[in-house]
Amino acid sequence: MTALNHLFSPVKIGNMESSNRLLMSAMSINFGVNEKGHVNEQLTEYLAARAKGGAGMILVGGGAVHPAGLELPDLPKLWNDDCIPSLAKMVETIKAFGTKFGMQLMHGGRQSYHDNKVAPSPIPAPAVVKGIPRELTKEDIKEITASFGDSAKRCKDAGFDFVEIHAAHGYLANQFLSLNSNKRKDEYGGSFENRIRFLLELFRDIKDKTGDDFPVGIRMNGEDYIKDGWTLSDALKLAPILEKNGADYLHISAGVYGSTQLTIPSMYVEHGCFVHLAEAVKKIVSIPVITVGRIKSPVMADQILEQGKADIVSMGRALIADPELPNKARSGAFEDIRPCLGCCLGCIHAVLAREPGSCVVNPEVGREYLIKKQDNKKFQPKKVLIAGAGPGGMAAARKAAMLGHNVVLCEEKNETGGLMRLAAKPPGRSEIKDIIDFLEREIKKYKADLRLNTILDENLINEVNPDVVILATGSLPEMPIIKGLFQTKMELATVVDVLEQKAETGKKVIILGGGQAGLVLTDYLAEQGKEVAVLNRKRHFAEEMSSNDRFYLRERLKRDSVKLYKQVSVKGFCDDGVIFSSAGETIELKGFDTVIIAEKMNSVRDAKNLFKDRNIDVHVIGDAKTPRNLMLSQSEAEEIAQAI
Repeated sequence: MTALNHLFSPVKIGNMESSNRLLMSAMSINFGVNEKGHVNEQLTEYLAARAKGGAGMILVGGGAVHPAGLELPDLPKLWNDDCIPSLAKMVETIKAFGTKFGMQLMHGGRQSYHDNKVAPSPIPAPAVVKGIPRELTKEDIKEITASFGDSAKRCKDAGFDFVEIHAAHGYLANQFLSLNSNKRKDEYGGSFENRIRFLLELFRDIKDKTGDDFPVGIRMNGEDYIKDGWTLSDALKLAPILEKNGADYLHISAGVYGSTQLTIPSMYVEHGCFVHLAEAVKKIVSIPVITVGRIKSPVMADQILEQGKADIVSMGRALIADPELPNKARSGAFEDIRPCLGCCLGCIHAVLAREPGSCVVNPEVGREYLIKKQDNKKFQPKKVLIAGAGPGGMAAARKAAMLGHNVVLCEEKNETGGLMRLAAKPPGRSEIKDIIDFLEREIKKYKADLRLNTILDENLINEVNPDVVILATGSLPEMPIIKGLFQTKMELATVVDVLEQKAETGKKVIILGGGQAGLVLTDYLAEQGKEVAVLNRKRHFAEEMSSNDRFYLRERLKRDSVKLYKQVSVKGFCDDGVIFSSAGETIELKGFDTVIIAEKMNSVRDAKNLFKDRNIDVHVIGDAKTPRNLMLSQSEAEEIAQAI
């Protein structure tokens, strides 16, 4: 067993001591408040699951200190005393697990999703949020400064152990720090000393109202990764000043809306991508330094601490994916940890779409309070036959077996994973296979009967004699009817054929389809030195991907060998090319040798006919029901397994 002696050692922040060095970072999850912005049972139980799971410290994300700074609509509102009772109730629940509990204080500034945005200067955010903010007056600045202190005092009165000022990620405090967003000519703009003034003043206001013994940390960027943004050299100038002024810790992150390195990086980015920034800061201060950025392995977290690169490791999405990660890591059960894939779909993508946050691999996110309320009905174990060992079938098998049902999972092929195993083959996407490996281990652990190379037929049904059948038989590519497509001399294949290596491609390839499948296949072929033209009938590329994940993929496709066409209407294929219109312009491509279909998928559910004359409860899930993304298939699979 790998001993994590550093991660699970105590650490002091001011006069507060945490039992371990794992912090659940503040994440705007966009659920769990009522119409007044007071926290409720949904947010409490979501956080309680992570406290019970062993996180030493937890931060509530996105506590808004002022109405003008409410980043997203469904976040905690801290600007009135009436928020205190609900906060106190939440604090009592979380601290019962021995977790140190904090609130992150933030003002969204120009990155707020409403029409009354304010900022140091009337400059719109470079991405995501639209609208020109109103420039703050000095009176406004004093009001907002006081709102930070007042909100911190309310948090202290509610029983929180500490607070964190959000001065990173392009929000208001960061906007004052950065030349990109601060063009003021008064004492709050221009020189470095002037640009840090707002942060120092609000920090002092918090300390004046909460007392010097109440721990206050600061989350700040080591790099903005944007033109005229805050840099590491700026951070290294500011860090000792913050320490001198009484900061109890520094939490070093990076990125703003529109930056070239995203604040929440996807699977294309290396693990620990911001650790070097924290390491640089740690060398010049003596207060604890927290690092963050694509850290999902507890072993890696322990190594970061052992190597002296940080004092505390912050994990966000890894604890959304598996709230029990700390306890599992402490006991050495690393293979039991449900992995974050870095897809950004359920967490940040949903939240930026102003929807409740969720998780592709963990359907229980946001539903913890409902699960807790479920009646302990008398359990009746059933014989469950599941056809198809793709991610949906595997998730259903895992959950049903975990609940105590007798499960047989059959798969026609000689391996599990279905199309998800293929999805893990293109560059930068290997982590997708992590969920397949996890589900395989879980199926074995809970003793579901996995049968590979097994066709669902009358003989199997008679043998198993199931009470319930779940069809998770997936989908296959649809071949479109287009003039000349089946007469062309070019090789014709599907995205599945290519990734399964059942079809060879030439040097010049046309891909019909600009969704996720088409673009990741383009990357796969371009890495092999192929020239690729993508014909997308829609207005946008890879709409089913999260914006964060798609950003990195689109950056990878900025190469001479790749041409992307959208709003395509195909007029017809010829012997070595295609004629089409794109955004009103007629284009002819010649000299190509391969056409790959990567558009629509067709559900495969013919097996349902086997049960026409049988009195068996049959459920169709996942792509077999209708092609959909991994998040929906996992959620549906677990719900069906829970309901049977």
